[in-house]
Amino acid sequence: MPIVTIQVTREGTKPGADCVTAEEKAQLIKGVSQVLLDVLNKPLESTFVVIEEVPTDNWGWGGLPALEYRKLKAAKSA
Repeated sequence: MPIVTIQVTREGTKPGADCVTAEEKAQLIKGVSQVLLDVLNKPLESTFVVIEEVPTDNWGWGGLPALEYRKLKAAKSA
């Protein structure tokens, strides 16, 4: 019984959205489940997918909080 956890930042993927939509989550669940079926021959009904939305304040990389890192990266690109 595979259990897959997907972590994403809690922010919208489209203007005006502040989280991943239900439709996007459904696509993630379907796609990951299909990969496990195709690669490991795990039946869809035995695969569990958990999606965790993490506030951007609790996410970081490059030694910085996510939003600060993005600002720094954007400034370097400009």
